[in-house]
Amino acid sequence: MNTRVILFALLACIMMGCIKNDLPYPRIQANFTSFSLQGESSPCVIDSANRVIMATLAEDADIYNVTVANYTLTPGARVDSAMLATPLDLSKPCAVEVSLYQDYWWVIKATQPIERYFNVAGQMGESYIDPVAARVIVTLPSSVKLDQLKVMSMKLGATGSTTLPDLSGSTIDLTRPIEVDVTTHGHTVRWTIMADVVESTVFTLRADAWTRVAWVYGEAVEGRDNGIEYRRSDQQEWTRVPSEWLTVNGGSFCARIPHLQPETEYAARAYSEQEYAPEVVFTTGIDRQLPNSDFENWWLYDNKVWNPWKEGGEPFWDTGNKGAATLGQSNSVPTTDTPSGKGRAAMLETKFVGVGSLGKLAAGNIFLGYFVRTDGTNGILSFGRPFTQRPTKIKGYLKYKCAPISHSSIEYKHLIGRPDTCTVWAALIDTDEPFEIRTNPKNLSLFNPSGDYVIAYGNIMYGHDVDKYIKFEFELKYNDTSRTPTYLILAASASKYGDYFTGGVGSVLWVDDIELEYDY
Repeated sequence: MNTRVILFALLACIMMGCIKNDLPYPRIQANFTSFSLQGESSPCVIDSANRVIMATLAEDADIYNVTVANYTLTPGARVDSAMLATPLDLSKPCAVEVSLYQDYWWVIKATQPIERYFNVAGQMGESYIDPVAARVIVTLPSSVKLDQLKVMSMKLGATGSTTLPDLSGSTIDLTRPIEVDVTTHGHTVRWTIMADVVESTVFTLRADAWTRVAWVYGEAVEGRDNGIEYRRSDQQEWTRVPSEWLTVNGGSFCARIPHLQPETEYAARAYSEQEYAPEVVFTTGIDRQLPNSDFENWWLYDNKVWNPWKEGGEPFWDTGNKGAATLGQSNSVPTTDTPSGKGRAAMLETKFVGVGSLGKLAAGNIFLGYFVRTDGTNGILSFGRPFTQRPTKIKGYLKYKCAPISHSSIEYKHLIGRPDTCTVWAALIDTDEPFEIRTNPKNLSLFNPSGDYVIAYGNIMYGHDVDKYIKFEFELKYNDTSRTPTYLILAASASKYGDYFTGGVGSVLWVDDIELEYDY
């Protein structure tokens, strides 16, 4: 009997051991929700979708020994804190494993912009500096004696680096390449400096044509009377660019030529004393404005979602109403309160949508693009419309009712009780697709004005009441005059930090008659 009991118990244990646990673990991505480094020159950008942290370091930071100042994780997630307590070598990408039910690899990347220059007397234009190959090429006219070149200024390493030999102020011989050692934070790189001799003494490098503005670049021997002149292709007389439109850096110079006619062909050329470079021909772009930028056209879907376009028409602007309406009513709506007293404007109100404590703050907004879908109670938005022109300014009308900040995310708790801030901002980007905004903290993706995809950016903000409509204007600051954009982003919001569910219930922004300016 005892033997049968024992055998039965053993069989039961074996059978229990064969039972498979099919209960799945939750799949919640383990994210860094904040991350900062000592020596960073701007806040780190967290890309949760690709699990990448992008840092920009100040020039005097030691990129080989970077200390993590602070970080936070998705609640319940864990990371090797000992690794992050040790200075990181960010001269190359650094991988970190973060775990929450599953393991996720994150990559920390850093860039470190460094100002570098090397100038000798009599050179043409700026020296070509290649930090990857560690070489400098100085362009010189054939009339200059290569064995008697005076170094006017020199900086090849980061702030605090040493150069041996230090050539600043000395006379050098560039009939053959010269080598110098640049040491930064104990790391030495050998640089090679060489000459490129040319016969001509003045060049027209290129013309970057916008709509009513063109940027023309030239090179000549430093210290001479150098500049740019231009004409319409159907005219013979040349016009010299005045000094206030000219930017000179040694032997390099750039002319900003405003007040041009759209869709018109021009010619430009560089000059140096009495010598002229071959001309370049360019055609200006079109003066393009945005559909429904007076916000006259709206239609109401399902009696609660307002859309800023005609029913059955082609959308160009959109709002976050589809997200807000999942828990309440639209908070970006048409209004007859306009600057002229006629027609319609957009009224954007920050509200708490939901019932009781079950809900979220929804900042009233309007933007170029479209609302993709909701992600739980969060939104996914496609920011930007195809655009290849280069406006210089954004103009329009607005007024604002400012409420104290009543709701916030964890990182903006310190703003509770302070005045809310409205914003209108614009950017030109050169990406393959519109920029996707995701407000879910699990895969947060927000626009970064300093991103390498940004060609130009500008904004205006008000943190106080603007009782009557005023005409606003802000300039787009370009990082490069030659890059052609693929998308224009333009957005207005009653709460600056609405993407972080931070703002004041009752803040209202009225906006109307948006216009693109193409001149300076």
